[in-house]
Amino acid sequence: MNRHVLKRTGNAFPATGTMVRRPLAAALFVALLAPGMAWADTAKEKALEARVAELERQVQLLLSTQQQQQGAIAQTQGDVQQVRAEQAAATTAPARPAVPAGKQPIQVTSITPGATPGTTFKFGGFIKADFLATRTGDGQLADDATGRALYLPGQTPVHGAGGSGKASDVDYNAHAKFSRFNLGVDHVAENGDKAGAMVEMDFFGNALGNQTATNTYGVTLRHAYMYWNNWLAGQTWSNFMDVASLPEAVDFVGPTDGVIFVRQAQVRYTQGGFSASLENPETTLIGATSSDRGSLPDLTVRYGWKGDWGTFGVGGLLRQLKVDNQATGAHGTATGGGVTLGGKWAMGGSDSLHYQLTGGQGISRYIGLGITGDSTWDAVRDELDPTGVIAGYVGWRHAFTPKLRTNLIYARSDYDNDAIAGPLVTKSVQSIRGNVFYTPMPKVDVGAELMYGVREIEDGRKGDISRVQFTTKYSF
Repeated sequence: MNRHVLKRTGNAFPATGTMVRRPLAAALFVALLAPGMAWADTAKEKALEARVAELERQVQLLLSTQQQQQGAIAQTQGDVQQVRAEQAAATTAPARPAVPAGKQPIQVTSITPGATPGTTFKFGGFIKADFLATRTGDGQLADDATGRALYLPGQTPVHGAGGSGKASDVDYNAHAKFSRFNLGVDHVAENGDKAGAMVEMDFFGNALGNQTATNTYGVTLRHAYMYWNNWLAGQTWSNFMDVASLPEAVDFVGPTDGVIFVRQAQVRYTQGGFSASLENPETTLIGATSSDRGSLPDLTVRYGWKGDWGTFGVGGLLRQLKVDNQATGAHGTATGGGVTLGGKWAMGGSDSLHYQLTGGQGISRYIGLGITGDSTWDAVRDELDPTGVIAGYVGWRHAFTPKLRTNLIYARSDYDNDAIAGPLVTKSVQSIRGNVFYTPMPKVDVGAELMYGVREIEDGRKGDISRVQFTTKYSF
């Protein structure tokens, strides 16, 4: 029995020792693992803190973006409200007339406050400087002669007819008097009616100073007209003239010997390619003092065609020649008239041909800036004898590059004078010229031209003129 008890007691001791050793082992295990667990918890916390910081940054960015979007939305809403307010005001205000395409007003309030609302305004012109070296073979041009500034065939000296028979030295002249500016307005009404006006001036007037100091010249009127739909009234190019057929020249006109060149007051009607006008009459006489008393306007008609091939036009002129000079007793009337045709032929992308042919009687003042008179007064028969004329020119233009081009031009006119006009009146004039133009940039032109002209009078004597001319021009 005791052994049995002892056995149990012996068995009990080991169990108690084991129980005591297990908590101790657990404590030792925890003590050994605690530093690693603490390190793991610290790294995890840092990772979490970094993630939280990144999330906070993204939240702040989203909040900032939202505020910006809200500001843009508020601005847009304000703009919409302003536009709606303007639309509401526009519905209660009078409607403004439509403005033609390509001619939008340059500012909200018209630059011409006295004009009808919706009127467009334009300003243009160019600055042109000319440098001329001239030599005449049969005399000298007068110091103040217009022919020193541009080519005037009727002023070419011929021995016995304005010339001494002795060649001149080279005369050099420079001026900027052909510079010009223009002002214009255009308007289109609600019903489609069109109206407008244009005025253009240059500085080719009489000298107000001299070449010693100021070189001052007066402003002169070139164009001044108004139009309403198909009607035009005022001063502009004659309807008998074809401006589109003119070739490019360094000289103010170019083919002056054979060109129709007139600006004057008129009333004109245009419909498509057809136009007709009543223009200011003026009768000029050869070798006598005129006293124009024209009672009828000059009548012109024209029809023109244009296309990719170029332009072509035919014109007619009918006029009354009339003088009434009480001092000389010259009093008479006659009928004058003529026809003209010409245009521009596009000969491919780099070449074009410009031409004109004109013939008639009593129309000399329309040719070449008045090379000679319209008529001769026959005192014996007490009547006017109209001067016959045939005139024309041809010009070839070639473009080497978009910036470099040249022109070769020939012009001539012949006059059928009555014997009573005398042996010293102009019988014919002709000239040939070649030029080259360079455009270094848009609206800027630099040109040089060589010209030679001949004037012949009725008795067969001739005089000639040679000229080298340079020009610079800026258009605006």
